[in-house]
Order: sequence, then C-alpha cells, then structure tokens
Amino acid sequence: MIDDGFIKKCKDIFGPENVLTDKAELITYSYDATPGIPSEIPGVVVFPQNTKQIQELISLARQTKTPIYPRGAGTCLSGGPVPLSKGVVISFQRMNKIIEIDADNLTATVQPGVIISDLNIAVSKYGLIYPPDPGSMATATVGGSVAENSGGLRGLKYGVTKHYIMGMEVVLPTGEIFRYGGKTVKNVTAYDFTSLFVGSEGTLGIITEIICKLIPAPKYYKSMIAFFDRIEDAGKTVTDIIRAHVIPATLEIMDKVTIQTVENYAKVGLPVDAEALLLIEVDGMGKDSVDWEAEKCLEIIKENNGKAKVAQTAQERDSIWTARRAALPALAQVKPATILEDATVPRTKIVEMLAAISNISKKYNIMIGTFGHAGDGNLHPTLLIDPLNKDELERVNKAIDEIFEIALSFGGTLSGEHGIGVAKLKYLKNEIGKSGIETMRRIKQALDPDNILNPAKLVPVED
Repeated sequence: MIDDGFIKKCKDIFGPENVLTDKAELITYSYDATPGIPSEIPGVVVFPQNTKQIQELISLARQTKTPIYPRGAGTCLSGGPVPLSKGVVISFQRMNKIIEIDADNLTATVQPGVIISDLNIAVSKYGLIYPPDPGSMATATVGGSVAENSGGLRGLKYGVTKHYIMGMEVVLPTGEIFRYGGKTVKNVTAYDFTSLFVGSEGTLGIITEIICKLIPAPKYYKSMIAFFDRIEDAGKTVTDIIRAHVIPATLEIMDKVTIQTVENYAKVGLPVDAEALLLIEVDGMGKDSVDWEAEKCLEIIKENNGKAKVAQTAQERDSIWTARRAALPALAQVKPATILEDATVPRTKIVEMLAAISNISKKYNIMIGTFGHAGDGNLHPTLLIDPLNKDELERVNKAIDEIFEIALSFGGTLSGEHGIGVAKLKYLKNEIGKSGIETMRRIKQALDPDNILNPAKLVPVED
C-alpha cells in the first residue's frame, strides 16, 4: 500500500530528487507503446542508482505487499512495464553506465538503463558490435530488451537478445542478490539461468547488471531492395534464398499498404504499385563471399520475377534502411492509434500468413499494413484504428483473435520478439497448454512467493 509513509521511505532510500509523486509526472509512467490495454497511474516512481537501493525497495514492498513494475524506456509493445495497480514503477533511466568494455574477451558489462545504440557506439571504437537491434534501439534500453528478449532486423543471421547475454546480477524478489555467468565462452554450471531470466518480463527478478557478448563488426556488406508484382513471388524468394544457403544479415518484407504509406511519409522513391518489396543486406568479413551472396540473391530475385536495385553508396544504403525503419511511424500517421502485432510463423508459411492477414483486413474492414522480418517468419501486422470508435475497436479485437489463431495453426507462435506482457496473456494457453501455464505459475511462486514483481504479466493469474 502506498501512503505518505511509504513515499517518505522511498525518499529516504533514493533521495527526494529520485522520487516522483506529482500526478502529471506519474501519468507519463502509466503506459508504454502498446495502445488499448488496461493500466493504472502508479503511486510513485523511483529512479535507483545502485543495487542496494533496489534491495531496500524490495524489502519495503514485501512488508507492505506493494507491487513493483520495472521499466526501461517504455518502448515495449505488449504492456510489459505498464502498472496495473497503484504500485511502484522502478525506472532504470539513471542506472545507465557502461561499466566495462573488455575487447579481448568480447564482452561489455552494463547497467540496465544503457541505451542499445549508445552501447553500439561505444563498442564500435574497438571494431565490435552488439547485434540485437530492435526498431527502437535509439531509445530502448539493454535491460528492457533483456526482459523482453527483443529481436530486430539482424535476427535472421545474428539471433536475438538471449544469444548475447553471458551473465547477470539480479535482485531476487526475496531481496537476495544473485549473480550468474561471466566472461567464459563455455559455462554449463547449474541451470541455464539466461534462459530463465531473459524474456521473464520483470516477473522473476530485477536485473541490475548485464554481461553482453560482442562480436567483430562485419567489414563488408551489400544492401539491395527488390520489388514484386505478386506477393507469392516475394515469399518464394525468401524461401529460395535460405534454401541456397545464403543467410542475409537482414531480410525484410513490406506489403503494398505499407509501401504506399511509407512512400507518402518518407518520400524515398518506393514504387507504390508494387505488391511487395524485400529489403536485403548480406555482410561478412570477406569481400568475395559477400559479393557471391549478393549475386546469388539477385539471381534468385530475377528467377522469381522481381526487380532489384543494389545500393552503390552509403547514402543509398541508408535510404533503404530509412524506408524500413519508417514503416511504423508512417503507418502511425494514418489513424489515431496503431496496434503492432507480432505473429511469427515458419518462413515457408509467410505467403499463406500474408494472404490470411489480407483476408482478415477485408473481413473486418480494418486497415492493416504488414511488414517484418521475412527471413525468420516474424511478421508485424499493424492494425490502424480509432480507439474512440467502439464498433471499430470490437472488429479489431476479433481480427487480432483470428490473426493469432491462424498463426498458431501454421505452427507459429504468439510472439517472436515483443513479449507477452498483458496484451497477449489471454492467448497464452492456446500455445503452451494448461500444463505450460501451471509450470510457469510454479516457477513464479517459487521465486516470488509474495507476487510483488510485475504481477499479472506474462504469467496468468489463477483461473
């Protein structure tokens, strides 16, 4: 329970300058990038600067049975950090230090509030990269992306966040500090705690330090854009590229709605009559191998009736990726709100999934622009809505239900990179079944017996 006494103790722990209580300020921490989900204005927002303060907050929260909602930059697309009661939002904006860059061991040790793009700028001086690159990497934090197991444009070749976490410091819901992992390349001691805490959405512990794996930055790359008159040809191109054993760093798709919207927004020269486009980049350490992969992609594009343009300059390359990263902001300008979903299917089912989304759009008279990471089957159907239109909102909810139902029927998953949070909680049983739900509840109960860490997120409450 948050009262004047609770707030006073927060000010004692964090310092008055690191505690927010003004309603106008609290409102800004009551939502993330997910529209249309339930939320509450938090009772207080705190900004820790060290692990000890977090331990003290957990002790206070346990005594008063007050829920804690950990928060990165608020770019989450599933409601992960959104408070569902008047609890405490713990924001990591001020725990944002890069503690160490160990270029010899290819690691960086960071606090959770470090911005992903800032980390990449820092390690680039050593010729290294931290590969996970969510669309919001210019504002998203490492801690938030760890909590959500974020992916990004480079996911096909380089994987997602869980592949780049070597260890952590976590404050458990009991207040204990737990450290695991380290800089060793091999470590099979005990359970695989990375798999437990990465993607746990703040429900099992509060992450206070992260050891990130780095890799050498590729020296060569080639980017291209390909246009198709039939979406089936674009889908077959994706399959054929992978079948040819070419694994692009990035292999993105846009449907016609998205192409037209992006061109209207960004004016980057996209042909608005194309049914689909692919954005492709191959990279590597050897020029010959990169050239071969690029030529192979061009050959496959041509075989599938596509027309391609290869970027000849850094400016042209930037233009290609500007088009991709403009997809969401462009679609967001069409209507007052966007619901960006995360249906992921086997890449061989991409064409069928795109066709299904198009049919759903017509069936419910909802404008849907679809783009995403074609190479790994991770599509982002983006529903454009007016949340004040109750009839439209009802049709949108039915459309979302159907999108996930079809994705699962294709052997897909509810989320490739956005997490479950509160937005997809009702669908979870459809994918992992009753036994899966019960297993998650047992883990949550074992680590957080008082249910104070991000309650009613990721793990469904008892029926």
